[in-house]
Amino acid sequence: MPAFIGILSLDTRFPRIPGDAGHPDSYHLPARVRVIEGAGSPDIVRDGRPAPELVARFRTAAEELVAEGACLITSTCGFLITVQREIAAGLPVPVALSGLCLLPVVRQMMGARPIGVLTASATALGETAIRAAGATPDEVRIAGLQDRPLFAETFLAAKESQRTGFDPAAMEAEATETARGLIARAPEIAAIVLECGNLPPYAAAIQQATARPVFSLLDAARLVMPR
Repeated sequence: MPAFIGILSLDTRFPRIPGDAGHPDSYHLPARVRVIEGAGSPDIVRDGRPAPELVARFRTAAEELVAEGACLITSTCGFLITVQREIAAGLPVPVALSGLCLLPVVRQMMGARPIGVLTASATALGETAIRAAGATPDEVRIAGLQDRPLFAETFLAAKESQRTGFDPAAMEAEATETARGLIARAPEIAAIVLECGNLPPYAAAIQQATARPVFSLLDAARLVMPR
């Protein structure tokens, strides 16, 4: 059986378009999605670790995917960086649950200059997550989309309140405007890392808008499992 990438997905109802970390066709290898029941956006996009019972479900799902032949485990939500080590411990394959995994290597590639982080929620992305990624708060500059109406109503609401459709062009506009604001506030940023698994579809537009290299979980997947 061909190897595949196993995707741990939040329990959501919004559409996952190509490029989204939860869409199997976003990856360079075959991919398989496993939805973690009860793990909604408000349960994971928070300052701190998810509830222990949810962490256990993510870990069990990862083990099941590996048993089925997964060669790499990813996820749809970068806030799972807080339990990256716990879920990866003892598994025989690489685990990359967040674009934030790339922070240390991107910073080194950019001469140890500050790195921008574009996140689903700047108010929720605290020091715990940044340190879990192997960085320190002084090394990053953060901007979030929690106050962008379309983004928040689609991706951050409880499952029953989430939009069941959205205009990708309008979502791209919210993402690029937020990224431009980040660069205007912190022009010293050398590159941008996308925390959120819903943002990779707009990576090229963000890069063009900011004139900065942009990295996401999809880049991490290609790095650790090139083929």
